[in-house]
Amino acid sequence: MNNGLSNSQKETDQLCINTIRTLSMDAVQKANSGHPGAPLGLAAAAYVLWTRVLKHNPKNSAWLDRDRFVLSGGHASMLLYSLLHLSGYGLSIDDIKNFRQWGSKTPGHPEYGHTPGVETTTGPLGQGFANGVGMAMAERHLAARFNVSEHAIVDHFTYIMCGDGDMMEGVTSEAASMAGHLGLSRLICLYDDNGISIEGKTSITFTENVALRFQAYGWQVLQVDDGNDTEKIYEAIMAARAETERPSIVILKTHIAYGSPNKQDTADAHGAPLGVDEIKLTKKNLGWPEDAFFLVPDEVSGRFMECSKKGEKAESEWLGMFESYSSQNPDLAKQWVDAVTGFLKPGWDADLPEFTTSDDPIATRAASGKILNAISEKLPTLIGGSSDLAPSNKTFIDSSPEFQKGSYAGRNIRFGVREHAMGAIMSGMFLHHGVRPYGGTFLVFADYMRAAIRVAALMKLPLIYVFTHDSIAVGEDGPTHQPVEQLASLRAIPGLTVIRPADAEETKNAWRQALTTSGGPVALILSRQKLPVLDKSESKGALSNGAYILSDSKKTPDVILIASGSEVHLAIEAKSILQQKGIATRVVSMPSWELFEKTSLSYKNNVILPGVPLRIAIEAGLPMGWERYTGDKGAIIGINKFGASAPGGTVMEEYGFTTGNIISKVTELI
Repeated sequence: MNNGLSNSQKETDQLCINTIRTLSMDAVQKANSGHPGAPLGLAAAAYVLWTRVLKHNPKNSAWLDRDRFVLSGGHASMLLYSLLHLSGYGLSIDDIKNFRQWGSKTPGHPEYGHTPGVETTTGPLGQGFANGVGMAMAERHLAARFNVSEHAIVDHFTYIMCGDGDMMEGVTSEAASMAGHLGLSRLICLYDDNGISIEGKTSITFTENVALRFQAYGWQVLQVDDGNDTEKIYEAIMAARAETERPSIVILKTHIAYGSPNKQDTADAHGAPLGVDEIKLTKKNLGWPEDAFFLVPDEVSGRFMECSKKGEKAESEWLGMFESYSSQNPDLAKQWVDAVTGFLKPGWDADLPEFTTSDDPIATRAASGKILNAISEKLPTLIGGSSDLAPSNKTFIDSSPEFQKGSYAGRNIRFGVREHAMGAIMSGMFLHHGVRPYGGTFLVFADYMRAAIRVAALMKLPLIYVFTHDSIAVGEDGPTHQPVEQLASLRAIPGLTVIRPADAEETKNAWRQALTTSGGPVALILSRQKLPVLDKSESKGALSNGAYILSDSKKTPDVILIASGSEVHLAIEAKSILQQKGIATRVVSMPSWELFEKTSLSYKNNVILPGVPLRIAIEAGLPMGWERYTGDKGAIIGINKFGASAPGGTVMEEYGFTTGNIISKVTELI
């Protein structure tokens, strides 16, 4: 189909750009929902990047050495879907027409694993930017580990496309600061500086100098004054690629809803369809047939087909290089395959430390540190760190150097006091493939990471969060540092497995569970205070069941004490006294609700015994949710208020987490 349009190189470029624009307009209008403004303004930059620069193969969206592209402003999803459709990623024109509809491949915001070619789920602004930083970090780490002088099997860039909203979010600042510190020169950000947000012009809230800000972070700053000047955009991107010491940001001056006579440069175009009449006017303005809908001219298909073939050739050449690499470096090649497939070698957990009842009490955070270091010896993909709390979180790998600029092979990441960024960077690192990230902070600061944890759970990423200082037993730091509602808050996130081990042995099994979990993230909840290693000689079940009978009575129990973490040993002590009083008692350790809920009904009933009405849950946190296990006649010993500043043991005692209080509660209710 020619449609009377010239087939010259320059005109074909413009035709392709306007195809991206019109597909986006038409899809949003058909759905009567969406954000047309950004796709119209960014179409030229996106076209240049995807057809002239981006190394990708639409025939294989999982090619390991492809460039990564992150649309951080996920509301502009139709820009990405138009590119994926035109590039040949298997997104049909019917998929474009079904934008935002039930079951379609084109949801309102891009979703990882749902649409071919989508590298990460974006929508919460700033998260995608930080994901991109994580991808760039993973690329540098793998390049340092696997590249040899003759063969660079890891040789790609990460591109982020973001807008004013991303720039306003704090997580972007944290991630950009870290990227600059690390000198991630393979990271390039295209900033859509259109000056418009939902409420109006950004000048009502956002008047900082972004260029100076990023210069201060240690980035190369490049500016393109006309977001439709394809040659200037190309030159800026190539200048960014040529930089070897710093990440780069290209600030593009664009017009939201470019071409729309009445809505260009207005907030109206941000989050609502342009309207049938305005779309006709816009198409006319762009030199497009006014009554054509979802039109893709033949010249456009041909241009994008050329790019697809270029990508196939690039991957074919890479495969040839990898074959040579493998023959010359067989051990490295095997390690590479293990890394990118996430393979756990048999015996990876064979040398984990043993903890016995004769050992001195040990905090589960300290036990976790010993376990982490043992695992890291046999799992070279394990990489992570802490938000400036490694000495407290015990998250440092002793045998590895730090991950720093010029030393990217190190596995210890110094995230700094950047919990927001740490969570999203971890996601980006895993999404890149080839590494297994973990990250630690105090449990109370999990709130700072919540947005990243939620999106990681949505994407089903098997990340490991190490949250220590898990209760009011933190002590003297007081209520600002003592978590109360955080456990309940984390348990409320669908797809997140929360494990609060009772002692060092359960902590070891919690790490086993975390590393063999493939369908979602795991949060390890660990104590600051020392805890005894519990006698499990009579236990029935395992941590992998989420809950198990740790200690039982010789007859049907009169009461079942259910506890997690540091409160389990209190339940064991209480049982000993209650048994002497003639009260048959069962103690159930319940480190993970999520794992327990996955077991069979018969297993659950065997552990909880619904026929025993008196069940008491004990946990130093918000009691919400425990009623599902205690029943109508049971009780919960928990906390419904903030903590207090005092020695940890004193706070626990004042809040009723003592053997005596458990016994009193049982005798009161029996």
